[in-house]
Amino acid sequence: MTDAAGARRTIVLVEGESDRRALAAAARVLRLPLPQDVSVEVLGGITNLRRRLAEADAGTADVRTIGLYDASEGEHVQRVLVDAGRLALGADPATAGFFGCDRDLEDEVIRAAGPDLVLRILDVRGELARFRVFQGQPAQRVRSVEAQLHRFAGTAGGRKTHFAADIVTVLAPAAIPAPLRALITAARTA
Repeated sequence: MTDAAGARRTIVLVEGESDRRALAAAARVLRLPLPQDVSVEVLGGITNLRRRLAEADAGTADVRTIGLYDASEGEHVQRVLVDAGRLALGADPATAGFFGCDRDLEDEVIRAAGPDLVLRILDVRGELARFRVFQGQPAQRVRSVEAQLHRFAGTAGGRKTHFAADIVTVLAPAAIPAPLRALITAARTA
């Protein structure tokens, strides 16, 4: 797939809308806008990776596909990349432009920001009182604040969509999680 000038295009694949928003926020914080020949596409789940790579490959050889995934999906991503001829067996998916988050993107940004900053963000968003109620639930009382914040991100419709991006927006450039930084760098490199 090429643009109107015939240049190689890059497709950045992310699992969900929350990842797309966090990637855009990280690019703004880093002051590294994605080039016009880069499109960011939401997979709707990593299980759609095989189909999407096949679609990209069917178009033309002038498309480069890179992406972001959660640690729990690492074996699946590696298998799909090997099957697609994009990765040698046993190689790190990062060598093919696919970058893994230690747990998931929310975990990465919570660790990067620290719980105090995340709590301030919840306060600004008017969600701190809800979080405090959530913390009082029996299943949450034994968990760390970081684990509680991670779980809280997915407890209400729409919250996860903006959660990581809200955190990334207030991070210093040096604190942007490595997988986001690596993906942006790869997207900006032809």
